[in-house]
Amino acid sequence: MIPLAERLRPTALEDYIGQPHLVASGAVLRKMIETKNISSFILWGPPGVGKTTLAKIIAHTLESPFFSLSAVSSGVKEVREVIEKNRANRLFATTRPILFIDEIHRFSKSQQDALLGAVEDGTLTLIGATTENPSFEVISPLLSRCHVYILKSLNVEDLTQLLHRAIEKDLFLKTLRFSIVETDALFRFSGGDARKLLNIIELLVSQTVSGATIVIDNHSVTECLQENLAFYDKSGEQHYDIISAFIKSLRGSDPNGAIYWLARMLAGGEDPLFIARRMVILASEDIGLANPNALLIANACFDGLHKIGMPEGRLLLSESALYLATSPKSNSAIEAIDGASALVKETGDLPVPLHLRNAPTQLMKELGYSKGYKYAHSYSGNFVDMEFLPEQLSGTQLYKPGNNPRENEVQKTLCNRWKKYHYQNLANFAESTLPDHDTKRI
Repeated sequence: MIPLAERLRPTALEDYIGQPHLVASGAVLRKMIETKNISSFILWGPPGVGKTTLAKIIAHTLESPFFSLSAVSSGVKEVREVIEKNRANRLFATTRPILFIDEIHRFSKSQQDALLGAVEDGTLTLIGATTENPSFEVISPLLSRCHVYILKSLNVEDLTQLLHRAIEKDLFLKTLRFSIVETDALFRFSGGDARKLLNIIELLVSQTVSGATIVIDNHSVTECLQENLAFYDKSGEQHYDIISAFIKSLRGSDPNGAIYWLARMLAGGEDPLFIARRMVILASEDIGLANPNALLIANACFDGLHKIGMPEGRLLLSESALYLATSPKSNSAIEAIDGASALVKETGDLPVPLHLRNAPTQLMKELGYSKGYKYAHSYSGNFVDMEFLPEQLSGTQLYKPGNNPRENEVQKTLCNRWKKYHYQNLANFAESTLPDHDTKRI
């Protein structure tokens, strides 16, 4: 049987649920459709919020030829075939064809480059769908030729409407008996994702004895999902919980936990670039100056995945995860920038000291700009004791080295150089730099 999510996919805007900021009367996409003046755009939002459906509705409404490619299974060859086919038929076409590319963030640079000419000369209208920030994943030349519209997770009202439509309108479900007692668990596990909600309903139906009433309440939903955990994971239901467990395993220096959660994510179909991106963040946030090579390893993993993809990319992910998990840790970099940001917010735009200002003109020199500045490389050890903060903040210590071999060496150097910052003696260093328990970061 065709999955419920596909059976209920609407073909007209009147049946589309959610995204009123885009499709309600007077909204931007509604106007584009009504005027039949569609330009290329990218739909950015979480899974299951109607990106593919919206693209198909637009094509159906405009009666435009519709071509769909998935970045997972298509390459440059497939892209060029679609483009050449439409160029050949361009003189006979009454409407501009639409090329929909799902998961466009997975397209390589060369694949995206292949689209540029066709989008620019109007051979086709591109509609891309992505769950990742297009600023990071779509090349600038292509992004500049597309509008970006953000889709939001479905709210409780949207999910309620979808639930009732499913059990009242679907040809199969409306032959069954449903008892909706409570929907808290159903909506919570759905997480604003229409596909997840419909998948859960199908699971409940499949787990209910033929002829019996299908009860939707918190207990039945939770029990059903626990019994079908493997199936549920593969549809990404525990996306946030599992990535949280993975990051905390890396931060906690447990390579076994890290590699287990990595395997769980890969088995569940998680985007490998999402995993790699989170490791790049962790390399700076939780390892930082304790081992700067961690950032190089994480970046190399991210770049390598772009080049070779999966399944070989899992080796890069495994190596990087194990390296990060077994690396010494320090959060001094994020603590320093957080502290500096708070200080800037508190003190405002303090003037730059005159000796640190640039003096490109004679007038500026006469006003004292750059006067008293000492060029560090002209002094022994390439260091000179000079003020680099605004006068009001003199002596403020924002960077506090972590307690690890590399930053202990940094601490020695700072103690010898910067007496005014009151860097601690190494004898007291270990105890005073033990990190506080921090539960605010995942």
